[in-house]
Amino acid sequence: MSVFHNSAVDRPKLRAYRLARIREQLRAYDYAGILLMDPINIRYATDVANMQVWVLHNKTRYVFIATEGPVILFDYGVATHLSEGVDVIDETRPAIAHTFFSNGNRQREKLGNWAAEIAQLVSAHGGGNKRLAVDKLDPPATFLLQAQGVDITDGEEVMEYARHIKSADELVAMREAIAGCEAGIRAMYELMQPGMTENELWAHLHRVNIEQGGEWIECRLLAAGERTNPWFQECSDHVIQKGDMVVFDTDLIGPNGYCADISRSWVCGAKPTDEQHRLYQTALDNLHHNLSLVKAGLSFREFTERSYNLSPEFVDRRYSCIMHGVGLCDEYPFAVYREDYKKYGFDASFEAGQTVCIEALIGAVGGKECVKLEQQVLITDTGYELLSNCPLGLQPNY
Repeated sequence: MSVFHNSAVDRPKLRAYRLARIREQLRAYDYAGILLMDPINIRYATDVANMQVWVLHNKTRYVFIATEGPVILFDYGVATHLSEGVDVIDETRPAIAHTFFSNGNRQREKLGNWAAEIAQLVSAHGGGNKRLAVDKLDPPATFLLQAQGVDITDGEEVMEYARHIKSADELVAMREAIAGCEAGIRAMYELMQPGMTENELWAHLHRVNIEQGGEWIECRLLAAGERTNPWFQECSDHVIQKGDMVVFDTDLIGPNGYCADISRSWVCGAKPTDEQHRLYQTALDNLHHNLSLVKAGLSFREFTERSYNLSPEFVDRRYSCIMHGVGLCDEYPFAVYREDYKKYGFDASFEAGQTVCIEALIGAVGGKECVKLEQQVLITDTGYELLSNCPLGLQPNY
């Protein structure tokens, strides 16, 4: 699936860098290895995808990575051929499924066999170290693995730190994903008209993503008119009216498995009203103010403290964050509004090589509509490089 489109990515270099990042973290934490169950992490570690959405809820793939030893991919049933020729994978074996629907009343037996196999790998390649990082694991499998003497540690932390600094090849891959996404955004804008449903408009983004070699979209976040406020209503058969605000957030997994997370707000088929202009200009001021702060070395606490100051009418409808990382999906780091820092905030610093999304959502309780804008950027020593290039504007000039 990683070569279904014409890509400029140097895949061997991409794979080598990502595996080295994982092992750098494993050595720093003194872990014997890591067991990855999350398909996003498996993709990062191996560059091999298989039914990505299906395996999000059917635990039928996993990979064992020894800190000093082999990478062994356990793939779904008869799909072990998918990893042939992938240089970072030393061995591929059939996976033992973690699903009751495939194991039935033999579930405990099957998971016992699975735990014994994983424990044997830890013993064979850990040099006496029994500390195994695991990103996601259900309780029965956890208990059985612990019964084999394995010390389970936090693999999610390992992977988030590994993934958050991008290589040059990752940036090529991300730019290709964004280009595919922005082709879909342009198609949506050109085809948008009063009388079509939200679903009909959103379908054009899906279509173009697949045509460009993309993979899936994590959400259905497109709404029109009064359905934009409050935000987070997914698209439906609601009919878009002339003069409606149409707001969307792509959350799109494009070519190479990388995420393009871009938000825009448009007015359909009419000149914007004064209120729509006001909401949009406030969102634009919010976005540009926060972008102006971003650079390597700035702490997340400082970013929050110096971030755009929402007027009281917009505080209750504020977004869940002002910044989040992005790679193969939304990822570390995360920064929140000053109103939320005490409860949810944490402190670290921006680093050169991180890719993040800067968010702005403006709407009022009792107001008709919301405006959402979001830009995807690369953090540099002196500021940022804009990665998302499709026009901003209530009625963009394509």
